[in-house]
Amino acid sequence: MKRVTAIGEGKKRKRRVNIFLDDKFAFSLETDVALKEGLKVGQELSEGDIEALTSAELSQRCLNAALRYLAYRPRSESELKERLARRGFDGDTVATAIVGLKEQGLVNDLAFAQFWKENRQAFSPRSRWLTRRELRQKGVADEVIERVLADVDDEASAYQAARAKARSLPITDYEGFRRRLGEYLKRRGFGYGAIKNTLKKVWEEVKE
Repeated sequence: MKRVTAIGEGKKRKRRVNIFLDDKFAFSLETDVALKEGLKVGQELSEGDIEALTSAELSQRCLNAALRYLAYRPRSESELKERLARRGFDGDTVATAIVGLKEQGLVNDLAFAQFWKENRQAFSPRSRWLTRRELRQKGVADEVIERVLADVDDEASAYQAARAKARSLPITDYEGFRRRLGEYLKRRGFGYGAIKNTLKKVWEEVKE
């Protein structure tokens, strides 16, 4: 058994504490971990206790990394796992962090897919096909994708995308207008039918 003889605040990182066992520096912990585990001076620790503390520390670091990543925007479970693995966290530690985040409602593939669809529709309209492909690349299950994209109308999305793009195109040349706008819509994943109908509708509007 080893005795905790001092707990000192880290000099470089204020959210960490240095743990001294038998008057010698042993390891450092996140402050939250030390508090949660009730670590205090005079406490005796077995090797098993020390291993449990270092395991709790690793789990907290993994969770903190996940929360920082999620702060930018919602993430799918798959991309979050991939990012944490690249940070060097092992599979069990990542799995534990994901479970905790799910319990807090911070990781939810259905909510993520809904966010992704709405964001695309609002700022960068594209076809159901292309949105489906993007969500698959994010690791979202097909049944979740189909549920979220059920109400997507390709012609409405194509029209929304075309109207925004048409503002930057010259309208003196119909063939050039049609070709450039058509290529733009094709890159957005729209099919021939939606593109044809949209080009005709938008051209009639811009002429006026």
